[in-house]
Amino acid sequence: MVEETKKFIRIDLNQFKLHLYLKPEVELTLHFDSPSRKFYLSVIGFVVHEMKKKGRITFISLQDHLHVLALLNKTVGASAGSSKRERLLPRIYRKWKNALPNLESAPLFKVVGRKKRYDDSLEKVYGFSEGVKDSWANLFEYKGSHENVRLRFSIDRLGACLDDVIIVYGENPELVNQEAWEGFVSHLKEKLEDKSKPTHANGKLKDSLLPFSSQRSWLRTIPSRLRLPLLFALIGLIAAVAAFAIWKANLFVPKVEVASIEKMVYPLPEIPSVAVLPFLNLSEDPEQNNFSDGLTVEITIGLSKVPSLFVIAPNSMFTYKEKTVQARQVSEELGVQFVLEGTVRKVADRLRITAQLIDAVNGKYLWGERYDREMKDIFAIQDEITINILTALQVELLAADKSRLLEKQTVNLKAYLKLLEGRGYISKFGIDESIKCFEKARVLDPLYAEAYALEAFAHLHNYWFGPNSTRLQSLIKAIEATRKCADLDNELAACNMVRGAIYSTKFDDFNALIEGKRAVERWPNSADAAAVLAMRLQVSGRYEEALGQIERAVRINPFRVELAWSVL
Repeated sequence: MVEETKKFIRIDLNQFKLHLYLKPEVELTLHFDSPSRKFYLSVIGFVVHEMKKKGRITFISLQDHLHVLALLNKTVGASAGSSKRERLLPRIYRKWKNALPNLESAPLFKVVGRKKRYDDSLEKVYGFSEGVKDSWANLFEYKGSHENVRLRFSIDRLGACLDDVIIVYGENPELVNQEAWEGFVSHLKEKLEDKSKPTHANGKLKDSLLPFSSQRSWLRTIPSRLRLPLLFALIGLIAAVAAFAIWKANLFVPKVEVASIEKMVYPLPEIPSVAVLPFLNLSEDPEQNNFSDGLTVEITIGLSKVPSLFVIAPNSMFTYKEKTVQARQVSEELGVQFVLEGTVRKVADRLRITAQLIDAVNGKYLWGERYDREMKDIFAIQDEITINILTALQVELLAADKSRLLEKQTVNLKAYLKLLEGRGYISKFGIDESIKCFEKARVLDPLYAEAYALEAFAHLHNYWFGPNSTRLQSLIKAIEATRKCADLDNELAACNMVRGAIYSTKFDDFNALIEGKRAVERWPNSADAAAVLAMRLQVSGRYEEALGQIERAVRINPFRVELAWSVL
């Protein structure tokens, strides 16, 4: 007889342990063994309790349940979350999203029954497989912001259901889930009430609760000549402990060095200005670099289409790739106020993305989020990142602008991923490799206008800079791809740019100028569009206007002034 594989998750609020039994993938026990850790396990229990009340796995808004969180914090958490109620959610948000999924260093729990090994005697390492780490991280999903945290206990991603989760509390093993949680909360309330009551002994207040002056002071047992030095020593010790506590509390708070406006190479624009650093590839596979680079470009382009933003071109930003830079440095070198940085980890069909927006001028974090989704959710993730940034910057969009910003050129995931890969190659000037990717993308989706536009651009690059023997062939291919792009979407800014460039090669200055103007209007933050228009204005003898467009192109793409094109 084959034993049936049973999956369950047990939240033990007696011993503050989380048991994960999800064979054959995961069998793990995590011990939350400090006040802070107990608090966060209690939050997990609360979220599961609320989901069970709703009867489905869903997001739970912590903002709507501050009274419960405050109770958990004051009792089991010993005010470790925050001593002030209004600071509780931001503290939960930062700690939860950054620390809880980290099995390697386990900052919020101890792993029961798993030994540590030492690599080169430098740091402690848990021997977790990628499957175990991914399973643990996939248990949680976050939405919202520092002030509006929404948490989902995503057990459905591991093939488990809500009935597989059990909350345990009390001596009676039959009291589980709702009864166990209510018993747990009831006990905490009683505990809090007991703390607030004065303690009596024989009808009198205990000495420990009497004013200091009326107690039998232990200082009286010390010779009077030693009392004053001892008192000063105690005061010094208390001050040192307080200073250490403050230092420790601030040790793990991210610090942002303030950028100097006086040191900026370029003056700050009057509108919000953003630079998007290349997203760091955390995948073990270096081949995923093209994906993370392509995603960086896509997010940058999404922002650059907003008229009320100033956005630095991707090519300039890729000069920072694989370099350790601070937001302050980026701000001062590029003359921007806000810097977006992030990481990407792609494993099979799972995608983990983090992003955070930094105000370098004021030295603070404005927004941050972590996304742990399936690859098919990449479209939604990009939209959320873009909208969250615009919200953080208080940028309001007209309905038409928002619709154009969120409009998708394709819903074919494979085609889109090929386009991202092609963008990654372009960022490293791997033109021939990018052409192959764009060709595959438009084969997968024959209606993908953007794939044709990028393919046309890549062929134009070979026409301008390739060997003489293949220039004519490259131009013909560019013309064919541009024609197809125009047939599919004549209002696509990238299509306008390549059409303008091709008209220039035919010395059709009239149409080249028209397409150049259209590209600038539809894509105000594009150095490419400005460069195309500048060339046509110069040929037409409108030198002052051409100079203005060149200055715009250089300002948007300051590190790659020698290029007529950056990255479409």
